[in-house]
Amino acid sequence: MSVRITRILLVIGLTALAGCSAEPRAPAAKVVPRVIPAPAATPLRSPDSFRVRVETSTGPFTIEVTRALAPHGADRFYELVTIGYYAGNRFFRMVPGFVVQFGIHGDPAVNAKWAQSAMTDEPQRLSNTRGTVAFTTVDANSRMVQLYVNLVDNSAKLDRQKLYAPIGVVVEGMDVLERLNFEYGEDPVQSRIMSRGNKYLDRWFPALDSIVSATVVPSS
Repeated sequence: MSVRITRILLVIGLTALAGCSAEPRAPAAKVVPRVIPAPAATPLRSPDSFRVRVETSTGPFTIEVTRALAPHGADRFYELVTIGYYAGNRFFRMVPGFVVQFGIHGDPAVNAKWAQSAMTDEPQRLSNTRGTVAFTTVDANSRMVQLYVNLVDNSAKLDRQKLYAPIGVVVEGMDVLERLNFEYGEDPVQSRIMSRGNKYLDRWFPALDSIVSATVVPSS
């Protein structure tokens, strides 16, 4: 009996010793959201030509930007991509046979930072054909952060307004854009997205597709 008790105590002692000798676990790393800055006082000049790979909840697509088409627009897009602005954005305006639109940030504080960032208009040097990408605008000199992709040839509708100057074209992944969720159409209210961010969209339009990341493709 005493031998059995001794063995039990020995096992308990060894177990306790093993527990004490093990290295303590490091605390779980905290995920710190990326801080999106306000517009730079002097915008970073974009390369003459660059590509941006956009990873979405449905798949990737790639935009090729040519600065000569719209220098202000190209510089702005390059800045926004570089600071990580588009990550988490929802595709909130989905019009079949017309456009896919995105660019309102999910954080109202970020939207406030960029609310006065309008660019001056530029001449339209590329027609709004299928796959072209341009900043949205509601009036003269009002382009800021939102972009649209033409799903079809919209030149007859948009070119004559002389406000929509494409900065580039989708060179890979148009099929991805065509597979995004179109069920909500134009129902999301832009002013509410601006003031409430993704909380508003997640509550009322939970199935919207989103941008996971947008990054400049390294030049080869």
